[in-house]
Amino acid sequence: MDKDDVAAIVDKYGCDHGGLIAILEAIQGKHGYLPKEALEAVAEKTGWSLVDIYGVATFFRAFSLEPRGNHLVSVCLGTACHVRGGPKILTEMEKQLGVCAGKTTTDREFTLETVNCLGACALGPVVVVDGHYFSAVSPVKIKGILDRTLAGLDRIEIETDKRIFPVEVSCARCNHSLMDPRHPIDGHPSIRVTVSFGEKHGWFALSSLYGSHNVESEYDIPAETIADVFCPHCHAELVGAGACGECGAPMVPMIVRGGGIVQICSRRGCKGHLLDLGEGLAGS
Repeated sequence: MDKDDVAAIVDKYGCDHGGLIAILEAIQGKHGYLPKEALEAVAEKTGWSLVDIYGVATFFRAFSLEPRGNHLVSVCLGTACHVRGGPKILTEMEKQLGVCAGKTTTDREFTLETVNCLGACALGPVVVVDGHYFSAVSPVKIKGILDRTLAGLDRIEIETDKRIFPVEVSCARCNHSLMDPRHPIDGHPSIRVTVSFGEKHGWFALSSLYGSHNVESEYDIPAETIADVFCPHCHAELVGAGACGECGAPMVPMIVRGGGIVQICSRRGCKGHLLDLGEGLAGS
């Protein structure tokens, strides 16, 4: 990322400290991490102290100062997972990957990290890979998890895959529920929003099962189209500060009931998504 790229990002989000997180999210969304040169360019463009910028970058676990692998593996060591064998899961994961927590494998396939809590204590020990949850993990299951990751985690069976679970969400602006029990998808209330693309403007319903990509819409949205997404209640546009890590399109944020944020890619056909259920979880 050259200085012109950084300058464009800073101009978009502003030079006040409130925009710093959005700037760092945009840089990481492009590179997968925060290059030293990019942070120096942010300091030069904004006049902020490089120490302050690094302070924010190291405070939030979602940011990384080193290149990450193609797959992010998070092992929960929160109290509930710890007493159920979380440390043994971490030890076996380190053994099979050949790296310690906080490091990336030499082939750049996996980055391993630990988190304090994933907000799914009843499912422990929990491992999250690229946003996919694996519950009640034991050491003998780890090889299978890594193999499935390399084979492609998006190949799912809605009825049997334990990584699929329902979420209830609301508008990130007005906090009004986006759930529509009158229009179920995958046997659960759908998430209903309004989308606009080209000259079309209509309703769009998504499955509320996290991990399912089933959708229905008033109009057929062509593949690769980036749609603008709006709350059907307050009519505010739902757009996050960061870009999709897979295709670079804007992400659409929604508040998860009970705490956290789920974000989905606005590009039709892209399966990029991110779930953050509280501090300590870096998304996919």
